[in-house]
Amino acid sequence: MVISNSIFVMLLTEPYFATFTKKQVSDVKSTTEVLITLDAESREEVQQIIAKAQTLDATLYSEPQDHGWMYQHGFADLDGHQGKIAYLDASQLPAQES
Repeated sequence: MVISNSIFVMLLTEPYFATFTKKQVSDVKSTTEVLITLDAESREEVQQIIAKAQTLDATLYSEPQDHGWMYQHGFADLDGHQGKIAYLDASQLPAQES
């Protein structure tokens, strides 16, 4: 699956995926093995990607989070793998205390 010009995702069956590792494959229905967040160009793109994921039967595992400087939303694929899409507006980052 092509995410962008520089991000590609391989979607594998569990038996084939198991050939890539000597470790036990996690049961994502009861554990979280990884949480990947991908960057979006805008809040609107976050919403568009989430809407597209839902049309492909992804489920939403959290409400959108708006921190002012960052907007993010998470979904889970059909197997239960969780991911987030986020937009970061660096001009709105909180000032760092010295």
